[in-house]
Amino acid sequence: MHVFARFVTALALVAAVLFVLAGVMLTYEVMARYFFVRPTIWAAELSQFCLIWGSLIAAPWCLRERRHIRITAVISGLPRGPRIGADVFAMTVVAVFSAVVLVYGYEIFHDSFMRGRTTGTMLDMPMWYVELSLPFGFAVLLLQSVIEVWRAAQGHIAAEGEHE
Repeated sequence: MHVFARFVTALALVAAVLFVLAGVMLTYEVMARYFFVRPTIWAAELSQFCLIWGSLIAAPWCLRERRHIRITAVISGLPRGPRIGADVFAMTVVAVFSAVVLVYGYEIFHDSFMRGRTTGTMLDMPMWYVELSLPFGFAVLLLQSVIEVWRAAQGHIAAEGEHE
């Protein structure tokens, strides 16, 4: 499990780099467009790719670190047993959702790959470059959510920023 935890952390670091790259590309696009009247054909599209990939590969780290949006007003007041049950239930829902998106995301990716579908922009990049982020990101999220179900079932309820 420690190898997977390092993998999830590495993905989060890659996501952070992708977010910075998206910011740099969009800043460059704004400057090129408004100050030099020379818009790019690549900045907006590549920054979208970075944001999509970054968001999907950061999700498992966010789940592990409990950084997703949560409503804890009711749950935090429950006794330990029901809190554990709520955590197991929530992580199971995340796992099931991830499995569904993984299956359908793979079908979307595979269809685009087989058909040679492209973005239809001036860059005309293959769509599967960005669509691959769905099955990949949700496969990792599925594994992380299964780990979280197991940890919760063992009686460990992680607080924000806490993991093994």
